Amino acid sequence: MQNGTLEINRKNYIIYKLLNSLFLGLSVGSVFILYTPLSPSIYSLGGIALALGMLFIARAYPYIMTIEWFFRLSLFVEVVILVVVIFFLLKPYTYSTALLIYIGYQITFTFGSYLVRAETLALKSDDNLKDVDSAKQIGYLIGMVASYLFYKFIENFYSIANKQDQVYNLHYLLLINELLIIIFLIKSFKRV
Repeated sequence: MQNGTLEINRKNYIIYKLLNSLFLGLSVGSVFILYTPLSPSIYSLGGIALALGMLFIARAYPYIMTIEWFFRLSLFVEVVILVVVIFFLLKPYTYSTALLIYIGYQITFTFGSYLVRAETLALKSDDNLKDVDSAKQIGYLIGMVASYLFYKFIENFYSIANKQDQVYNLHYLLLINELLIIIFLIKSFKRV
């Protein structure tokens, strides 16, 4: 076990949150294409699993509401997303890929409430929360604009009009973005 406790490096954490929301903004429109093969009953099962998972995590708060667990679970969530993006790039548009992507995102959503609460406790000040939440919104807006421009660019300059091909190509940007997210997440926590 390493000595010292973890602290958040404010600057790197703000960059991490901006990149994290950039990913969301870039990818938000793609799920409509990615989930096409799934039947509506899958969403019901996924919702049940999500609710049960969130309940389990909420019950574990007394044990995991520390900066150490906050870092570990944040990193776990980002690695799950990285695996999902890589898997999609290797095996696009199969039923199993759509199902894996859905399961991967459901796993990450399971930790959503926990991560928000742990972040609030870890950041400790209104100014930190203001700056992080501002970075999140800026990242999301940039991601939405960038995805729109990306789709228009590849359609107009590379004649890629097929929605599935557009979303597939977007995943190369998502891969780069996710790698940067993980780098800045790791740099955001320092041992003192």
